[in-house]
Amino acid sequence: MMDKQSKNFRVLDIYVRLCEGKIINKAEEAAKFGVDARSIQRDIDDIRAFLEERSMNVTDVRKIEYNYLQKGFVMTGIESSIMSNSEILAISKILLGSRAFTKKHMYSIIDKMIAGCVPRKNLKLVSDLIANEKFHYVELRHKTEIGDMLWEMGMEIEEHNLLEITYEKQIDAKEMVKRIIQPVAVLFSEYYFYLNAYIMKKDEKNAYVHAYDYPTIFRLDRIHTYRKTGDKFRVPYADRFEEGEYRKRLQFMFAGKLIRMQFCFTGNSVDAILDRLPTAKVIQEDEGGCVIDAEVYGRGILMWLLSQGTMVEVLKPESFREEMKKTLLEMLAKYD
Repeated sequence: MMDKQSKNFRVLDIYVRLCEGKIINKAEEAAKFGVDARSIQRDIDDIRAFLEERSMNVTDVRKIEYNYLQKGFVMTGIESSIMSNSEILAISKILLGSRAFTKKHMYSIIDKMIAGCVPRKNLKLVSDLIANEKFHYVELRHKTEIGDMLWEMGMEIEEHNLLEITYEKQIDAKEMVKRIIQPVAVLFSEYYFYLNAYIMKKDEKNAYVHAYDYPTIFRLDRIHTYRKTGDKFRVPYADRFEEGEYRKRLQFMFAGKLIRMQFCFTGNSVDAILDRLPTAKVIQEDEGGCVIDAEVYGRGILMWLLSQGTMVEVLKPESFREEMKKTLLEMLAKYD
């Protein structure tokens, strides 16, 4: 057991209490440890030297300063090296609202985050602020633990491995299919994690090529098995998949071809439209509404436009306008 009179114990004890936001008074510390005030000053100087050395290598800018009003040494700069109470609370709320994990996994993530980032004096307060929302957290129906699959898929993408997956299709019969895929990105949207990947096929030279010129989207919890095929894929820098640009053009995780469309919006908040569609631009505006131009992938945009009711009218392309009209007529027929 460590001797409480030893310098090592004394320095560690003072450092921990400084991290907790405590005030260190030299006279009180000297009396507590049975040393003179100069020894405590040397301990403070050692801690300062440690923090200065650390700040040269990481973004930790904590310092030990003397507070004349409180008559003691305090640690400053904690908020820049760990997350603030507000940031922890905000991220906890976002995580709980995402419903991305099972209850057990969600509790574990949030508890670790709070324990690792919140100063001890605020632990109970932050925990109490999200306690009710944690208690009423509702898991998704599938309750599937994706475990380390997120990280493993990230590694497969980084290592350019072609994979063979067994996938449960989204139909009542729960049909299982096998696919050879080139994984390119992991995305999160609307409660689920997804793998973005090109479906591969063999060409006349028995080499793997893209079956389609756009990637397909697989829900991670529906991937039952996956394995490396032993083949690699090569992506020239100019043709690399840019996840951020793809994500701007995708709605509700419905894959498909890239299209440019225009629609008229007559609602009150055009900002909400521009936030939803990052590629959107207002190209015409008058008292009757505004015309918005956007690039989008797949048919997910159709679902979103339908959710806007009478506030939108698709203008271009004509084929998409006709598809919108056909869908609306089929919807109306259900009420005849």
